[in-house]
Amino acid sequence: METGALVAITASVHYLLQAGTTVRALTRPGRDPASRLAWVLVILSVPALGVALYLLLGEVSPGRRRALRLRDSRAALPVTAPGIGRSDLPEQGRAAFARAEAVNRFATLPGNEARLLGNSDEAVDALIADIEAARESVHILVYIWLEDRNGTRLAEALMRAARRGVTCRAMADGLGSRRLLRSDLWRAMGAAGVKTGIAFDTSWAFARLALGRVDIRNHRKIFVIDGRIAHIGSQNCADAAFLPKAKFAPWVDIMLRVEGPVVWQQQALFAADWMGQGGDDMAALLKHAPPCAPQGFPALVFGTGPDLSPGAVPDVVGLLLAAARDEVVISTPYFVPNPGLVEQLRATAIRGVSVTLILPARNDSRMVGWASRSSWPALLEAGVVIREYRPGLLHAKTFTVDGRLSLIGSANLDRRSFELNFENSLLIANEGVTASIRARQAEYVAKAPTVSPESVANWSLPHRLLCNAAAMISPVL
Repeated sequence: METGALVAITASVHYLLQAGTTVRALTRPGRDPASRLAWVLVILSVPALGVALYLLLGEVSPGRRRALRLRDSRAALPVTAPGIGRSDLPEQGRAAFARAEAVNRFATLPGNEARLLGNSDEAVDALIADIEAARESVHILVYIWLEDRNGTRLAEALMRAARRGVTCRAMADGLGSRRLLRSDLWRAMGAAGVKTGIAFDTSWAFARLALGRVDIRNHRKIFVIDGRIAHIGSQNCADAAFLPKAKFAPWVDIMLRVEGPVVWQQQALFAADWMGQGGDDMAALLKHAPPCAPQGFPALVFGTGPDLSPGAVPDVVGLLLAAARDEVVISTPYFVPNPGLVEQLRATAIRGVSVTLILPARNDSRMVGWASRSSWPALLEAGVVIREYRPGLLHAKTFTVDGRLSLIGSANLDRRSFELNFENSLLIANEGVTASIRARQAEYVAKAPTVSPESVANWSLPHRLLCNAAAMISPVL
C-alpha cells in the first residue's frame, strides 16, 4: 500500500474515532454541561491522545462485572432496619433528609446517640478500646491503611479479636492502601483469622483499562463493632503524621462514636461493599438492629457512589444551605465545587446567612488547591468568609447549620467525591451533637486566618490563569 493511501486511511479512522467519541461524550447520561464541554475540547484538540484519555477516564464505571456484583449485593440486602420505625423528619432540613433517604432507600431513624472523639490518636484509642471489648464482630473499611503506629495498632487489635473468636472483616482500597496490601502485616492478619478483602483491586490495572475506569475508588471510612457501635468521620487507619505526605502533616481529622439504630445502616453499607467485592454473605447480621435510646436523636447514614445517585452529595449540601437561617460553617480539605454549589453558597450568603468556609492553607494536591481558588473571587464578593487553616492539612469534613443540623463523613466537596468515589455520610438533627462539632470548628477557625478580598484581588495574572485553568480541567478529572 502506498504511503499516501495509508496516511489517508489512518486519518479517516482517526476522524471517525474522534466523531464517535465526541458523540459518546455528548450523550452519556448524568454528565453536567461543563464536563461535556471539557471532554469535547480534549477529544478535538489533542489528536489521538484525547480519544485515548476519554476511553480511559471519561466513563464513570468500575466495569460491567464489578457494577453487576455491587448491584446484586445491594439487592440481596434489606434497606429497612428491623423493628425500628421511621423518625419524623425535622422541619428544618426536611428536604435534605428526604434527598439523602432516596440514595440507598434508608429511612431517617430515631433514638441515636453520639460522642465527639478527640484528636487522631484519641480517636484510634477509642476505636481500639471498642475492638478489645467486641464479642461478636468487627468490620473495617477504609481508603488508606498504613503500616505506621496507629495502622499497626489497629491491625494488631483485629488479630487479637479474631484469635478470641470474634468475626473480623477488614477491607481496604486497592489504591489508597496498596502498600499495606502487599505487606507482611496484611498477610499476618489473614493468618490470625481476620477475613480480608480489597475494594477495587488494582492488580493488573493496565489490563483492566478496557473493562472500566481504574481510578474509581472506595473512599469510605466504616468502623462497626458488634453491629451496635460505629465510628464515623474522616479518619483513616493511619497516624496524624501521615508519612507518605509528611510535609503536610499533621492530618487533622474528626470522628464521632455513634450508637443506635443508624449503626445498622452503616453495617448495611459495609455488607454491600464486602459482598460486592467477593466477600461472604452478611445478610444474617442485618436481621437485628440496635435499640433506640429514649432521648436519642434522628439521624441517617447514606452511601454515595458513581452508580448510587452521583449528584446526592452536592444536592444534600445545597438543600442544607437552603435550610439555613443564621449560620453555616463548612470544613473540607478538597474544595472543587460544581457551578450549582458555588451559586448556592453565594445565594446563602447574599440573603444574610453567615457562611464560613475553612480550607487547608496548603493542599497535598496542587491541582485541587489551584482549582479551589478559582471560585474564591465570586464567593468573597457574595460575602462568604474563607479561612485558611495553617497548622497542617485540615482533613475533617464537617458541615453545621444553625447549631441544629450537621453532616459528617468521608465525602469532600469536590467533583471526585461527587461523581467517582464511594463515600459514606451521616446526617444528624440534634443540637447537642451539632454544638460539639461546631465547637471543634471554632478550634479550626482560631488557627485559620481570614482570606481578605483585597489579597485575592491582587493575585497576579499568571496565578489567576493557573487557578482558572485548573478549574476548567476539573470536570475532566
